[in-house]
Order: sequence, then C-alpha cells, then structure tokens
Amino acid sequence: MSNIDTMRAPAPAASPSRRIIDLAIEYNFIVIFLVVVGIAATLSDNFLTPTNIANLFQQAAVVGVVAIGMTFVILTGNIDLSVGSIVALSGMIVAVLLANGYSPATAVLITAFVGAGCGAVMGATAALAQVPSFIVTLAGLVSFRGLTYLMTDGVPVSGLPTGFASISSTMIPLLPGFSLSSMGLIFIVLCIVAGLVLRFTVFGEYVYATGGNPEAARLSGLPTRLIVTSVFAVSGLMAALGGILLTSRLRIGQPTAAQGLELDAIAAVVLGGTSLFGGRGGVLGTFFAVMLLQVLRNIFNLLGLGSFYQMTVTGIIIVAAILLNRFIDHRKGRG
Repeated sequence: MSNIDTMRAPAPAASPSRRIIDLAIEYNFIVIFLVVVGIAATLSDNFLTPTNIANLFQQAAVVGVVAIGMTFVILTGNIDLSVGSIVALSGMIVAVLLANGYSPATAVLITAFVGAGCGAVMGATAALAQVPSFIVTLAGLVSFRGLTYLMTDGVPVSGLPTGFASISSTMIPLLPGFSLSSMGLIFIVLCIVAGLVLRFTVFGEYVYATGGNPEAARLSGLPTRLIVTSVFAVSGLMAALGGILLTSRLRIGQPTAAQGLELDAIAAVVLGGTSLFGGRGGVLGTFFAVMLLQVLRNIFNLLGLGSFYQMTVTGIIIVAAILLNRFIDHRKGRG
C-alpha cells in the first residue's frame, strides 16, 4: 500500500452554517443578551428609547466596574468577597475627605490608592500564606464594613461639593439625539482598557496562565504570587472607583451602601462565561452579563413587577448559563 493510501484524509471544512452555530454556542452570553433585549423591546415601547438606554448604562456602571476587577481575580482561580465592603468604605473615605475640604481630584486619588491597597493586602495574604482567597476576602468583607461604620459611627456624610456630582451625572453626547452619562461612559472605557490588557499584554498572558495551571506557571518561572497580589489590587482599585461613582451619584456617603454587591459582581462574571476554576473567560462576557442583568431589572421596573420576580428569573438565567457553559466545556474536552 502506498504512503498516499495510508495517509489520513483531511477533515472536511465546516460549513458556514456549522461555523455560525459554533460561534453562537461559544458566545452564548451575547445571544442570550440579544434575545432578552428583543423580548424587552416587545414588552415595553419605552425600552429602546435613548433616555432608557442611557439609564441602563448609568444603573449598571457601579456593578460593572466592580465586576471588571472581579474578572481579573476569578481568571486566576481566586475569588474576592470583599468588594462590596470596599465600595462602601471607599464611598465613605471620599465623602469624608471632601467634607473636610480636600479637592475632588485629591480625594479621588487617595480613595483609589486605599482601595488598591486593601486588595493588594488580601491578595498578598492569600498568595504568600497559601490561605484560600475565599477565607481571606470573607474576613475582608467583615473588617472593611466595620471600618466603614467606625469612620463616622454609622452616620452618613452629606454636604458634598456640587461639582463632585458631575463625575457621574454629566451627559456626554455620542450620537445625534443620544447622550450617555459620564458614569456609563467610564464603565465602557474601563471595559475596553481591561479587555485590551488581558488580551494584548504580558500581564494578561500571565493572568490566564496562572489561572489555567498555577503549578505549571510557577515551574515555568512566572511570578504567580505577584500576579495574584496584582489582580487583587486591580479588584480593590475597581471597587474603590465603584464607591466613588456611587457616592457621586447619591451625593452622600452612605455606610450601608453596596451590601450584597459582591454577589452581583460574581454572578455577572460567571454568567459572562469566566470559569470559576480560572484560565478562561474575559471582560467581554462580563460586560454583556452586567448589561443583561440590568436589562432584566429595567424591564421588570417598566412592567411594574416586584423584585421577587426579578430575583427568580435572574437566578434561573444564571443557572441555565452555567449549565450551558459546562456543556460547552465538555463538548470541547475541557471538563
């Protein structure tokens, strides 16, 4: 038998329809988002109005910014339960600084530095002491919330400068007849920057490598402990920015703010296709998942339905998305 006869015939190229189906399965979070948007537009004539779309991005901004940082952490196979408390702590810090005469720029920079520092301390503790990040950040959740209350004995801080509100409320025209709040635009810009960092920088490659196989990454010479510390610093920084935006929007420092926000951020990251075991996912999925959750809340509000319906439907969609992603993993031999 000739060599030609024994050679394996090349696999036939996938048909265009097959490729489309594969892409739809791979990027299922986008398909789900578009389907929900279509249903929402059918149920309410007000849904696709420029005002409501701008409101969607503004409402999603705080959770979205925090979820960006959470994406970095989960990509390394870790988790950060403290982000809600850091959001509240950061909101109180910036409010106290402003109330004591600091300029908005100085107050924002100090608050961002503190948030990043909080995240870095937890990341370093988890990485150097080999303590599960779940335990470390659970302690952070309680401790940072306690510090938030101690700052003013639980009393909200008001009387913030009028100009500080412009950080979140300034309307920026993007298209004829359509403007987006600075808060929503900050969310979009941070998503783009984070996506570029993860996909086109050495740091991004290290993040994926650390989450995909930590031991192999360490043996290859990657500074895995520094990487874990860095992603927690990113998460703390994003939580601090979320706290700044929230305080700017509320125009008051509220110590009880952002309770349970960490669950929304984790849900968005997982719903967007990022694996809880690390090494797979990205900010694109997180962005669409955050917007999907906000669309669900928005349409329920437009229809006048209570929060119980929202929680039930949101839970069902999250479970369905996780099951679909597990199916995709098995289909590709990854799980």
